[in-house]
Amino acid sequence: MKTLIAYFSAQGTTARIAREAAEALSADLFEIRPEKPYSFADLRFTNPFARCNREKLGGKDVPVEGRIESFEEYDTVMIGFPIWYGSAPNVVNTFCRGYDWTGKRVAVFATSGGSGIGKTAEKLRPYLGGGNLLGARLVHSAEELIGWGSEL
Repeated sequence: MKTLIAYFSAQGTTARIAREAAEALSADLFEIRPEKPYSFADLRFTNPFARCNREKLGGKDVPVEGRIESFEEYDTVMIGFPIWYGSAPNVVNTFCRGYDWTGKRVAVFATSGGSGIGKTAEKLRPYLGGGNLLGARLVHSAEELIGWGSEL
């Protein structure tokens, strides 16, 4: 059984949690990065004209830099990100759409969300065609993710 932790991190929190969990769970790690990196101004959600807002509200695809080689080797994939507008950032949707999820067990984790995780997993489901969505959790530490990952 081979596990992958794929994550998008805007300000480092998700990256730290994903790296620590991957090490503890002996999982492989993949950073979901947009082809055009985000600047501080791009992520300033309080500015209605910031890139993050334009992408999310406009439903825009955000091209992903790089690909996972031998994706078919993984049977469990944990996908992490900060919540934007009650769902995954568009770069995560684009990432998911780029792979065949048939037969894969998928666990979604978020590292932020003032209102909780809500329907984040359900909103991501259409991008995971064929994948078995195991659920979604809001995590605040690597220990929480490690605990969940150990149960999968």
